[in-house]
Amino acid sequence: MVKERVLDLANKISRAKPGSRFEVKPEDPEYRILEPVVTDEMAEVALCLELRKPKTVEEVASICGMPLDRVDEILHQLAMDGVVGLSPKDGVDRFQLELWIPGVMEFMVVNKENVKKYPQIAECFEEYSRTKGAMLAGNVPVGAGLMRVIPIESAIHGESRRASYEEVSKYINENEVFSVSDCACRAVRESMGEGCGHLKEDICIQMGEAAEFYIKTGRGKQVTREEAFEVIRKAEEDGLMHQIPNTDGPGKTHAICNCCGCSCLALRHANYFQSPDNLRSNYVAQIDTLKCVACGECVENCPSNALTLGQKLCEVNPLPEQKREYPYHTEWGPDKWNPDYRVNRKVVVEGGTSPCKAECPAHIGIQGYIKLASQGKYTEALELIKKENPFPAVCGRICPRYCESACTRGDLDDPIAIDEIKKFIAEQDLNEDRRFIPTIKHDYDKKIAVIGAGPSGLSCAYYLAIEGYKVTVFEKQQALGGMLTLGIPSFRLEKEIVEAEIDILKELGVEFKTGIEVGKDVTLNKLRDQDFKAFYLAIGAQAGRKLGLEGEEAHGVSTGVDFLRDIHFNKDMKLDGNTIVIGGGNVAIDVARTATRLGAQEVNMFSLEKWDDMPALEEERTEAMEEGIIINNSWGPKRIITENDRVIGVEFKRCTSVFDEHHKFKPTFDENDTKVIKADNVLISIGQQMDWGQLIESSNIQLNANKTIKADPVTYQTDEPDVFTGGDVLTGPKFAIDAIAMGKEGAISIHRFVQPGQNLLFGRTIRDYRSFDKGNVNLQGYDRLPKTNYSP
Repeated sequence: MVKERVLDLANKISRAKPGSRFEVKPEDPEYRILEPVVTDEMAEVALCLELRKPKTVEEVASICGMPLDRVDEILHQLAMDGVVGLSPKDGVDRFQLELWIPGVMEFMVVNKENVKKYPQIAECFEEYSRTKGAMLAGNVPVGAGLMRVIPIESAIHGESRRASYEEVSKYINENEVFSVSDCACRAVRESMGEGCGHLKEDICIQMGEAAEFYIKTGRGKQVTREEAFEVIRKAEEDGLMHQIPNTDGPGKTHAICNCCGCSCLALRHANYFQSPDNLRSNYVAQIDTLKCVACGECVENCPSNALTLGQKLCEVNPLPEQKREYPYHTEWGPDKWNPDYRVNRKVVVEGGTSPCKAECPAHIGIQGYIKLASQGKYTEALELIKKENPFPAVCGRICPRYCESACTRGDLDDPIAIDEIKKFIAEQDLNEDRRFIPTIKHDYDKKIAVIGAGPSGLSCAYYLAIEGYKVTVFEKQQALGGMLTLGIPSFRLEKEIVEAEIDILKELGVEFKTGIEVGKDVTLNKLRDQDFKAFYLAIGAQAGRKLGLEGEEAHGVSTGVDFLRDIHFNKDMKLDGNTIVIGGGNVAIDVARTATRLGAQEVNMFSLEKWDDMPALEEERTEAMEEGIIINNSWGPKRIITENDRVIGVEFKRCTSVFDEHHKFKPTFDENDTKVIKADNVLISIGQQMDWGQLIESSNIQLNANKTIKADPVTYQTDEPDVFTGGDVLTGPKFAIDAIAMGKEGAISIHRFVQPGQNLLFGRTIRDYRSFDKGNVNLQGYDRLPKTNYSP
């Protein structure tokens, strides 16, 4: 049943007359937001108020003819519910009607108890602001909307400073009373299950009478001026932007909102309706080309997705310029809007961007850290790298260098020594007395469990710790680092380097528990009982694969993975006699080179592939041959020959092809072309596989046919909602940098999952970086300076 007086109140706040085109009807959000908490009696009292003209309780009681005590009770309840404003002055409470936005709807949404009880309050705020936004698109002059962006003060050049009221400090310095409250927009999104990961708590500042209202009604807590500035600082560090209600007149405001483009209902004017003038400031951003280092951070952080990366090199055949439409002198309807702006953010123009950033799995700002390093700003360069990769010293030694393979400079002579520069930057930090440790942003006091201390698990732990979570890493082995420690020989990656990078995680408060096999020593359910809120499974592909050959179980036969792991725990291990390594990948190369260092007289590698088709990097193969390792191509094992249960040799057969016509692995052999090679040791290094043990027993987690885990390709969430995954268990064996990149994305998902009302996708940047067409660039006139490598 419609509450008629409540409907009248909705029309009065809207300044709408019955029968007019703007009349509020029962189905409209203006009525529905009031309906759960306002009775007709309460509406009767509120109808005696005026818009932004404060009245005392006595004045209101006089107008409505009700007892003073009852009017006082009702007005204070209306203020608590957020339906009316309260303006204390000289110790006397005064009440008034407010605009819907900014005003009533924000006030109502910040009442947590009411929103929890009546979710329609949040839904009506979202609906109202969306409906009105459609009406305002293209019809509001610059700076005249309900909200207005205030630039980050430090970024405004003195010569472009047009008015002091464009500065946040002006508003804070001229007020005496401050409160900080939850963000109303993010409260709406959270209530609807559409949060973007930017949380609502204690982020918006009220000043003067508005602060007194928020303090008195419990919407906000009182803070000092210094604490208000600290809120501003932290907001900027978190990539948020400042907005002020624009309804108090030039140079005046009662609040400073710290907003994100993915949840703010005001910024939606720019993102959804493509109408940025509705809320933009009087300043236009300028790129200082002398200071820009081409890091690309602006693209991912711009709240309006106004920027995308392209290419700087001249094109042979220029692509058509794509011009963005704006709502000026044209009809601007739904066909011009972008309702999916929360899931379709772009980072790259259609023509693509620099190949190095695109091909790096972590999409590090490579041009940025190279430029910073060239300026001697090594800490800044390291900080930029660690936004995407916590282990630059490690990767500087073992990275597959996808970036260098794709480097456009390689089409001139040699690619830039990207990996060596990264290694150099990391070395500067390793040699510092005080190493760079990221600032911990928050303190969420929520426990997260990471299962596996390899590169993906460590990466996830690193980013969760920075975000402010209590992270515990459980590791089956007694050593940390996963395959970085147990699978890569020390001559390629020194163990002290791995330990030094892990030390930063310890500084961030990450707890490590080694020698604990989750599933056997403790189950996921037991960890849930210990109040762990989410899990990241990153146990890696730590088991070696076997061939199923005759003689494979004989003494002297081992998988390459087991061999490398045994060396770590048995420093005095030796190999005697001749050794055969079966396999042609990078791990097989590591195994062969390690065997020579342990005393093997002769080391032969046998690979199914031809030389040019071997999966191992060419430089790795070349280094192996320089160490005397013999690489035999196009041979596959037929049987392992044993005597008294010990290996004495291997019979091989000629491999005629490795893949079928669909490029699926399906080797064929010439059974008549065989040879026998004597051996005292056989190390099988044909790949790795997962050893799940009891980890996922009694869970809903599903595996693929190859024992990799099934998970969402973007969020990495498994069929067990609180369990996320990444690294080799998700993709199969890949490089460390691939696993590291997934660790960060897993951390993003876990943060969203454990916080109420956050969505795993909304507002998330899908990092769809892709390279431009190098065949369409003009490289004439570039220098031919030779590449220089760094040796620490």
